[in-house]
Amino acid sequence: MLEKKDFLENATTIIQWIQDYYNDLSKFPVKSSSSPKEIYDQIPSSPPIHGEDLADIMTDLNKIILPGITHWQHPNFHAYFPANSSVESVLAEFITAALGAQCMIWETSPAAAELEERMMEWIRESIGLPTSFEGVIQDTASTATLVAILTAREIKTNFTSNEEGVPNNLRIYASKDIHSSIDKAVGISGIGKKNLMKIDVDKQRAMRADLLQNQIELDIENGKIPTCVIIAIGTTGTVAVDPLKEIAVICKKYDIWLHVDAAYAGTALLLPEYRWMSEGIEDADSFVFNPHKWMFTNFDCTAYYVKDTLSLIKTLEVLPEYLKTNTRGMVNDYRDWGVPLGRRFRALKLWFVIRSYGLEGLREKLRKHIQLNTYFAEEIADWGTIEIMQDPILNFTCFRYIEAGLDLKATNLKNKEILDQINNQGKVFLSHTKMNETYIIRIVIGQTYVEQEDVDKVLKILKDYA
Repeated sequence: MLEKKDFLENATTIIQWIQDYYNDLSKFPVKSSSSPKEIYDQIPSSPPIHGEDLADIMTDLNKIILPGITHWQHPNFHAYFPANSSVESVLAEFITAALGAQCMIWETSPAAAELEERMMEWIRESIGLPTSFEGVIQDTASTATLVAILTAREIKTNFTSNEEGVPNNLRIYASKDIHSSIDKAVGISGIGKKNLMKIDVDKQRAMRADLLQNQIELDIENGKIPTCVIIAIGTTGTVAVDPLKEIAVICKKYDIWLHVDAAYAGTALLLPEYRWMSEGIEDADSFVFNPHKWMFTNFDCTAYYVKDTLSLIKTLEVLPEYLKTNTRGMVNDYRDWGVPLGRRFRALKLWFVIRSYGLEGLREKLRKHIQLNTYFAEEIADWGTIEIMQDPILNFTCFRYIEAGLDLKATNLKNKEILDQINNQGKVFLSHTKMNETYIIRIVIGQTYVEQEDVDKVLKILKDYA
């Protein structure tokens, strides 16, 4: 067992390991090549009877654990969406872990609650949200969207669902390309996945507002209750942007809660030139984006904004005697703003990141990533053997290899084989999606410390197949 008096010595060992890891990161294979149960089988089936030295633990960290890690902070991690960290964020997490605060209510750590409140105001101002929104930090966008659906559900049922159960005629609406967390949230909420109506999209993969309105009117005729519309600023598959302003008009007409899921692309609202994506946001009811995706604040950290905080709290609060305080009503007790009672001190790493970078530093980093994506797309467009599937947006491009004489099924199989081969090399990591049954390869150039030389490495590997 480690002693507190030896903390500095032991911490130095860990700090040196992290420093070496960052310095050597580009030498590791991006994606782990471990086989199922390979890590598991190297770990003893029973815990040790006697304590072990830190040196032995670190040896096994390098020998057993590290080979089974997919390195999300690797400069050639371009799969999914990034879960970016930064030196600033890591240092803040050291302090958060040392404090070990459980920040469920104001009195359990006043600084945690009030820093969170101020950080949400900083971000609100920085991305151009109206002051009518108030923010809270959630763990993930999945949780934030669940909270939005629950609040919309309670408003539509006059706050009876929590007590009496959920009626089976509530309707939720989203595009057919919406994130899978919406399906999960609708199920968890008790509304039922059959009541999630998925609306078709246009050629740019954005939700069609006309079809949304048609579905709402049909549901009303059939005795259904339109409850919540969820739109995306940046869908997961193709970073499509749903027409917020047009859909907001529809929601206002039919008195439907409008939730905006900007989990990834919301960070781009720091850039004034991308504020077109949020035009009409003043008429939305809630909004979410993840600083832990593209704002260099390590996982987990989700910014959730809502206009009607009273309804949010009324939906989620439970007040046992042991949580009653003399400050209630004078401060924000954020345990009433989300699903869990226990809360981490997530605001501290946001504070470190924003102060260290400054808004201009954040914007400079985002613009660099966008420029690198433009460079990437322009390079592959000239090859002739690659088809870019839609206009690149932000730092995202989707494409596929094409070959004369191959039908869709064969082309899909060919692209899957190529992607598997590329990822198995371990030099870069890309992911895929499907667009109208067409298998496409995705690249997101958003790792915190990515440089052009890293993009050139991707291009070289892709060109081997072209």
